Amino acid sequence: MNEQAFKDQIKQIIDTNPIGTLSTVSQNKPHSRYMTFWREENQTTLLTATSSETHKVDEIEENPHVHVLLGYEKITDPYIEMQGTVTIRDDKALKHKMWNEKMEHWFSGPDDPTYILLEITPTVYRLMNSSEKEPVTVKM
Repeated sequence: MNEQAFKDQIKQIIDTNPIGTLSTVSQNKPHSRYMTFWREENQTTLLTATSSETHKVDEIEENPHVHVLLGYEKITDPYIEMQGTVTIRDDKALKHKMWNEKMEHWFSGPDDPTYILLEITPTVYRLMNSSEKEPVTVKM
């Protein structure tokens, strides 16, 4: 699989399967939770919204290395595993750009002081159940 085909499949999985798991490290043990992920156009970096007052933010500040799983609705569907590092973003313009009404359940609006974004920069993507016989791993 060439690099462009790999990136195209990664983007397609992210775009069609926005809900996945984010795993952080807490007391030297994995800690996973469901999150909703987005990507900006032509990017493989992920964004997800959270409150600055959550345990995951404390865990990320201590250890910014995370693992994300996205995809796999049916047994033969492709899915991705992604290792990456998180940058906590509190940029007003980006928060307004990424805001959607579904977030109103947790935040009062895009200017809510606890609303932040986690920007996950991939270090490794692993594509599973693709047309290839073996998993495809690409270090970014």
